[in-house]
Amino acid sequence: MAKGKVGKTVESLGNFSLGDYLREQRLASKLSLRQLADLAGVSNPYLSQIERGLRKPSAEVLQQIARALRISSEQLYVRAGILSLEEGAGGSVELAILNDSLLTERQKQSLLDVYQSFLAVNARTDNPKE
Repeated sequence: MAKGKVGKTVESLGNFSLGDYLREQRLASKLSLRQLADLAGVSNPYLSQIERGLRKPSAEVLQQIARALRISSEQLYVRAGILSLEEGAGGSVELAILNDSLLTERQKQSLLDVYQSFLAVNARTDNPKE
């Protein structure tokens, strides 16, 4: 299952960054940068900056890009460091927060931060030696 981890910067999995992953998916879909930007509803320069690792997109933008590429938004959340795949607690809470269209990006981030703090406290309580 997925356990949420809020990322503060664009993170990579191994040597494969979010930008690299997006570029690979875009090329596999035979889309130009401009075409994907149009399909995702973002500007061409912004998408270029995401691919080059200069910008960290919001969960909402990642969802739009995932929809345009016809891939799972969870995959992009993991690549962006918003979620990490680990055994244990499920990521359904994080995904529910990220997919809630009634919340603003700031509200989503706040809820994720609070949830992560609860998980951290519980982990320390369960493992008092750490």
